[in-house]
Amino acid sequence: MDIKILMRELTPFENLVAQHMCDGLSNGAIARETAHTEKVIENTISRMARAFSIQSGPDINLRVLLALAYRAQFGDGSFDKLGVDCVHSEVGPDGRVYCNRHIE
Repeated sequence: MDIKILMRELTPFENLVAQHMCDGLSNGAIARETAHTEKVIENTISRMARAFSIQSGPDINLRVLLALAYRAQFGDGSFDKLGVDCVHSEVGPDGRVYCNRHIE
């Protein structure tokens, strides 16, 4: 399956949900973290999937593909939390390793 480039900008809430998803949180955990219902989180994930042109199917894990697409597009601070360098990591002029796609 091809993952397409983001078709529109993500809203700040969509970015937050995607970041939590990349951290491995379930919809229920994301709902608790953001003080929203699981239904709001489910709808947000569906909107993000449409923004990335990702279609669900019986053998497709939408959340996994969405997390991969988000990481490919924006880099991922989740790697920092895990202590793992992401594939976009580079050594900066100060000698520190950083992800060149990481969004603060």
